[in-house]
Parts: sequence; C-alpha cells; structure tokens
Amino acid sequence: MGHAKNRADSAQYHCVGVGVGPANLSLASLLHGRPEVRNLFLDRKASFGWHDDQQIPGTTLQVSMFKDLVSLSDPKSPFSFLSYLHDQGRVYHFLNAQFDDVPRLEFRNYLAWASRRNENVVFGETVQEVDFDGVFTVRTDRRTVTAENIVVGVGSRPWVPPQGRDLLGATQFHVNDYMNAAKGLKDKRVVVVGGGQSGAEAFLDLISRAEGELPRRVSWISRRRNYFPIDDSPFTNDYYMPSHSDYFYGLPPEARQAFNAQHILSSDGISESTLRDIYQRIYVHRFVQGNPDLVGLHPNREVVDVSAADAGGWDIAVRHNDEPGATEHFEADVVVWATGFRPARMDFLEPIAGRLERHGDELSIDEDFAVRWDGPADRNIFVQNAARGQRGLADPNLSLNAWRSQRIADRLSGVRSDEQLASFIEWSSKAGAKVLWGA
Repeated sequence: MGHAKNRADSAQYHCVGVGVGPANLSLASLLHGRPEVRNLFLDRKASFGWHDDQQIPGTTLQVSMFKDLVSLSDPKSPFSFLSYLHDQGRVYHFLNAQFDDVPRLEFRNYLAWASRRNENVVFGETVQEVDFDGVFTVRTDRRTVTAENIVVGVGSRPWVPPQGRDLLGATQFHVNDYMNAAKGLKDKRVVVVGGGQSGAEAFLDLISRAEGELPRRVSWISRRRNYFPIDDSPFTNDYYMPSHSDYFYGLPPEARQAFNAQHILSSDGISESTLRDIYQRIYVHRFVQGNPDLVGLHPNREVVDVSAADAGGWDIAVRHNDEPGATEHFEADVVVWATGFRPARMDFLEPIAGRLERHGDELSIDEDFAVRWDGPADRNIFVQNAARGQRGLADPNLSLNAWRSQRIADRLSGVRSDEQLASFIEWSSKAGAKVLWGA
C-alpha cells in the first residue's frame, strides 16, 4: 500500500501527521476518502507497532471494543474494529468466544490492519524537522514536503526514575521491553517496581511460569498503599466522555492537577480479573504447592537507590512511606521497571519551538487541540496524546481517541460535527439559576 515507497511529489498537503500510533492512526482513518483534506502520515518505524514487546500472553484491553479508531465518531467507517473482524472472516468466532475483554494482541493486530489499508500512512520515514515560512516545511530522511497543518502524534516513551535510569541493560529493563528481556529467569531473584496494570501483568506472568522456568523469588514493590483496582464504575466513566473533557479544559490549572492526582485509579488501576488471577496464583503456590517463599508483596514503598551488590546482582534500597526513617534492602538479579510512560520528545519542532506557547511541561492548546502560537490562524500544529495536564486523564486513554481526532478533522475541514449527548451529570455550576423540580 505504498508504505515503503519513496514518493517524489512536492505538492502541498492540507495535513501532515508526524507519528502513527493509535492517535494519529485514528485521524488518518477518519480523513481517509476525503480528497478535500489531502493528508500524509509518517512514522519512522519500519511497520506498525504498538507496545509489541509488552504483549504478554493473556493481557486484555481495559476499555470497550467500541473505543476503537473510529466507531465513537463514525460508526459507519470501514476502519472500525467490527469491520476488521468482518474483513478477516471471523466475526462469528469472536462473538462465540465471549471474551470479557478484547485481547490486547488482537487489538494491536486490528490497528496494524487499519494502517495497511490506508495509502496515506507511510512507515520507514523519519521526520527530522518542521519549519514554517507561510506554510510548514517538513523535512524527512527521504524528502521534503509542505503542509498547511501539522498533527503531532508521536506517543509516549518508557520512563524510569533516576535511581535506575543509568543502569538499564540485560538485568534492568522497562516493562515495555518485557517480552524480549524477561527470559531465562529460572532460579533468579526478580523485583518488579510499579503498582499499575503493567506491573501487575509482569508480576502475574513471572509467578505463572512452568515449574522448570519459575524464578526463585518475585518481589512486587509499589508506592501505592495497596494493589488497587481500576475504577471502572458507570459514573466514574463519565470522566471519559467528551463533555467532561471540555469541562476539565475550562478548570483552573490547580484544580486540574488535583483532579488528575485524585482520580488516577480511573485510568491507571489494575483490572480486577488480573488481581484475582494474581491472588489465586499466590494461594496455589503457598498453600497447595508448598512454595511459600516465591512471592513477596511490598506496597506503600518507594525505591530510593539501586546499586551493584557485593555478591552480584543488585541491591535495591526501599523506604516505607509510613516509616520514612527505616530503609529495607532487596537483593535482585533482575529488575523490571513498570514505572509508566511520558510524552515522547518533539525535537523536530525545534526550528519553531520559540513560537509555541507552553503550559508547564506541555504545549499550550486551544479547545481543538491546536497549539497556541504566533503564526497565522489558518496554519495549525495539533498535538495528540500530549495534553494530560490540560485535558485530563482521558487524554492518553483510548476512550476519547476517536472524538479528539474528529474535533481535529472538523477544524481541518472548517465544520463542526454533532456531539453526542452530554453526561447525566451537571459538571458546571449554574450560579444564579433556580433548579426547578419537575420542570
């Protein structure tokens, strides 16, 4: 479909996207078949990938199958998850399988399928810089194109705290590299750091290995007070509706920051099915198979130092949050950092970086996800999955992926699509108004 072609055209695009993860792939899918919005999406990877080295067998999505690339904005789109199942000839099989949640690898394969069907998506091409002189000039390692608008969707990168950042290698690695790195761990002492879903999945995999492949001990350290489940209840999920995203955008910065901290478990908690599997597996190891020393659970603690141990391996110094004066030490042969992700760098914007407004660590955006800058009003740089501080916990989540892309597509087309009905909840105050019962 032209993913490796070196196109020589120099015509101007209405929109050039940088990065092809779920966010920009959603926009590319919504724009497909719309010749009035000539678009091109570029990614440096040789082919589509989505946390490929973190696709632990048995892991599932934490969101509904309807929260795909397009369905919540355009359910008739040929790029929906249902269209993918139908195209593959297995829609009945999927229904008969009665999955409680979509297997994550299946969703990854769906995303790759969507990228292959879109001739405007090109892989194996690195955007080196974006400049502006009346139009945006996009220079890649293969060509130069111009565009009236830029959409940045470079996603996130693995994050490891300073204690372990300079020690990464064969025996210390981020969970994003888990499938390649977590091998040959028989009789090893393994420490997993991080109490979210990724840490839980790695921990479960480690304690679920066959008898001849089990580590000697697996310790799970988390800063949280316990291994908390994701809050997936109905009214909490209203935080992941467009109306709440718009409400959140209008809040003062201090209120937005407090909200994200208070409700982190609505996006970064652990699936209850994963917690149940872990608990049952521990029960079997300890009480049925007589292996009480395999598992160590250590929540409410923070890793403060990692150093080479005298006898080999690593010495991990840990401080208990309720007992800050005492330090525990864990011996480990392998450390798995399940410590999350941060927005990826946007060095290619350096030529125009001084013209872009900032909001703390983020680029400042308007209500349509366009960066505020000193350029013409009809020339925009949109950012996807890079405004959690301004748009809330839903911004990096799949829940509003299609809606955000639709809002950007509308801005590119000069239209405004009809929104879905707002939440049952009245988020904003209507000061001075009378609440009329029975009206």
